[in-house]
Amino acid sequence: MKTIFKLGLVAAILITCNTGAVRAASLVKVSLWDKGASTEMPIGLVYATPGLDMTKATMGMKVSPGAVKAGRVTFKVKNDSKDTVHEMIAMFLADPKKSLPYIDAENRVDEEKAGDKGVVSELDPSKSGSFDR
Repeated sequence: MKTIFKLGLVAAILITCNTGAVRAASLVKVSLWDKGASTEMPIGLVYATPGLDMTKATMGMKVSPGAVKAGRVTFKVKNDSKDTVHEMIAMFLADPKKSLPYIDAENRVDEEKAGDKGVVSELDPSKSGSFDR
């Protein structure tokens, strides 16, 4: 009986240890960049536009890796701008071909309607932040 109990205890410990490894979050590094405050803003760069010329974008993100397995994700975000405050908002897109809900008067995405899943807010230039999702 003691042997069965010991084997059961060892199995429980192994399962617990392995479960912790499975739950470990994937790490995604994000760099928020821009071409500088004096760069003229282009016209016609609208999300989900077919044939969009991203070379005209004045700001953007570099993400590494570009994809991770489903599960917990930690986003480590760095604002690589020299003079612009940036933020990163994670949202679920049911249909990536549809535009995000936008508030024209405030020049911003409606985060509540879009389904905000996590955010690193108002990062000053060269500062970093993170969030888990």
